[in-house]
Amino acid sequence: MTESIRKHPRVDVADALRGFAVLAIVLLHSIEHFNFYSFPDAATRGPLLHFADKAIWQGLFFAFGNKAYAIFATLFGFSFFVQHDNQRLRGCDFRLRFCRRLLILFAIGCFDAMFFTGEILVMYALLGFVLVLTCRLSERALLWLSGICLMQPACVYYIVRGLISPDYVVPVADTGELWRATFAVQSGGTFLETVKVNLLQGQLVSLAWAWDNGRIFQTAGLFMLGMLIGRRGLFLREHLHLWGRVLAAALIVWFPLSGIDNMLAGALSGRNIAMPVHTLLGSLANFAFMLILVCGVLFGFYCTSGVRKVLQLLIPYGRLSMTNYVTQGIIGAALFYHWGLYLRTGITESLAIGVCIFLVQYAFCRFWTGRHNHGPLEYVWKRLTWL
Repeated sequence: MTESIRKHPRVDVADALRGFAVLAIVLLHSIEHFNFYSFPDAATRGPLLHFADKAIWQGLFFAFGNKAYAIFATLFGFSFFVQHDNQRLRGCDFRLRFCRRLLILFAIGCFDAMFFTGEILVMYALLGFVLVLTCRLSERALLWLSGICLMQPACVYYIVRGLISPDYVVPVADTGELWRATFAVQSGGTFLETVKVNLLQGQLVSLAWAWDNGRIFQTAGLFMLGMLIGRRGLFLREHLHLWGRVLAAALIVWFPLSGIDNMLAGALSGRNIAMPVHTLLGSLANFAFMLILVCGVLFGFYCTSGVRKVLQLLIPYGRLSMTNYVTQGIIGAALFYHWGLYLRTGITESLAIGVCIFLVQYAFCRFWTGRHNHGPLEYVWKRLTWL
């Protein structure tokens, strides 16, 4: 067997997608003050800044809220396929090695959680074992399992139970005390106090929020979908015709899903099943919109030279996605939390800060990728995996 068939070539459009997703994430985190929702009084902002704040908040969350994370999760499954299949082509079984890789990711996630309560790497490390369990299944089985997870089975169960029995109470994690504890320390605690509360209450509230908002099943489904995309080679140019069908289907279903979700929000107000119905419809609508964004990047990358040049600029940023994701949380906490600079900026200024974080990270990525094949954290993750 020659070396040329022992390894999948790097897919540039996947790196561009990854860079696009991490850029969107840093902008969203910046206007949220990295899970520290403390902003100046709206009355002091003036009508122009108040309008800009509202437009930026609603516009960014409409375009990227829950969609950038979905792209990131899909690419996590895609990366697993590439690593697993590279080892298969060499006659090796990657599954046990990937379990070690997930444990290392868990440690990296805990390090990130010391600074930022909203990090997702711990959840990825826990849910990543789904990939180990399903990687040998047929494509049909993977598609079915992914679809079942994306359909939010817990929400479906809650809705059915609520319709059958009006007395049934949908379980919701009681995280009020945890939120208050983290907010209090973010507002007035020292660095060590922040680390302590982030690793305990912060992680509990983050995982509970993920469960209540459908992130657990959605992420597992997207992991398997990304693995299936890799197995079929769907990110390659020759499969653009399939993405055309995906785009048409996503556009068709996104409008009614988002519309029905908005209409039912008022109709079910006060009803016990309102939350699981909103979670189910919102999750599916966000998934459809995520597919629209992915199709836009793929068609822009392969079909339009001008857009391709812009997206190619994101490739270095995408190749260092883990380094960028972790360091943006550290930078953001140092800027907005009490132990750092404690900036009390409005949403408009916070967006500008997010752009500056991206530009600093991007400059580092261009410098680093010109000299190294892997980012700093990516290199550590790889070396510890293959010890």
